[in-house]
Amino acid sequence: MNAATAQHRNMKLLSHHDLSGWGGLGEGVALQLAPDGRRILWMAHESAPKNFTGVDVSDPRAPKIVVQTELPHAAVRSNSLEISGQMMAVAYQVSRPGLQPAGFDLFDISRPESPRLISHFDASGPHSRGAHTLWFVDGETVHMACGDPELVPRNPKDDQVYRIIDVRNPSKPEAVGRWHFPGTMEGDAEPPPQRLAAPFDSGIRAHNSNVYPERPDRCYLGYIDGGIFVLDISDRSRPKVVSRFVNSPPFKGFSHTALPLFERNLLVCSDECVMDNGGDWPKLVWMVDMSDEKNLVSISTLPAPPVDVFAKRGGRFGAHNLHENPPVPGAWKSDQVIVGTFFNAGVRAYDISDPFAPQEIASFVPAAPAGSPVGATQINDVFVDDRGIVFAVDRHTGGLYCIEMNI
Repeated sequence: MNAATAQHRNMKLLSHHDLSGWGGLGEGVALQLAPDGRRILWMAHESAPKNFTGVDVSDPRAPKIVVQTELPHAAVRSNSLEISGQMMAVAYQVSRPGLQPAGFDLFDISRPESPRLISHFDASGPHSRGAHTLWFVDGETVHMACGDPELVPRNPKDDQVYRIIDVRNPSKPEAVGRWHFPGTMEGDAEPPPQRLAAPFDSGIRAHNSNVYPERPDRCYLGYIDGGIFVLDISDRSRPKVVSRFVNSPPFKGFSHTALPLFERNLLVCSDECVMDNGGDWPKLVWMVDMSDEKNLVSISTLPAPPVDVFAKRGGRFGAHNLHENPPVPGAWKSDQVIVGTFFNAGVRAYDISDPFAPQEIASFVPAAPAGSPVGATQINDVFVDDRGIVFAVDRHTGGLYCIEMNI
């Protein structure tokens, strides 16, 4: 089956929205249960000129844009956002250090049609590109991968570190803690870390920084070529390493997401594909045993989509984002089924009831969207709501896909 034809298994497309021609979306998708009862899906855009879009998905068969906003200039992207109650945090990353805005904004979204800026946290500086991703689920703290003006990376690829920001007073966000891979910053006592060989060196810097109410003293941190870390953040001013899961080398880096399944003592870890045409294959999702959190052990990987079908289809092929069981109202949560995105291999669901032998149980691969620069879909992120509706977004032009999952 070629890129021009959609394919599906136990997933049914309910609707598709191209977001008024601005269908390139990043890895920030979050759901708001608005005060008037509507369900508003908020999405960060992959690049300028658009910042974020809010879509009413109360009826997933008929999504409606309620607001779409602009970035201040072409050298900044929003990429990531999160919702807590009626407040939204939006990350800003600039294309080169020293530009603004770099950091994040907090918005009051109690009236979705009119988001109101509450404050901006400034992370700009001569060595900072600002924030790439953030996690904001408790209304009190933003955890993020972000540059810090006080730090000077030894290698410019290592510029973003794990930062903790207190937003209990949302009008005055306050930095309270940070952690970086030892040896990556000027002044570190440790030597510079070993890097992956070219062309696979993507940087030793922070990515996803997940913190859950079941373990508020732990951060599950993706650190790109540094691997996955479990951090003790009981003292948020001094995060400490509990353990590390690393698979590269021999694999090709870009540890992205660490999703803990607490009752099962499992950690689901995804690596991001960042090269076209299978150039960095394999990029996989790993099942990791964390029954001893100081000794993380890989026990399996999710079955990969067929390489011969997708590797040369166009654009990226491999793992990326997962539905992260966000601890917020309206989100679907499961420790038996994992839903993830695989760029040109679409969105896929896996039964992990036996973590040693995961099985693919559903998939949806859209046809190549109009105007795609790579001639194929590039499903970038996914959010599943508590109705079992899967919201998947395309990286370039495809916009939003609302999908019913039948499993």
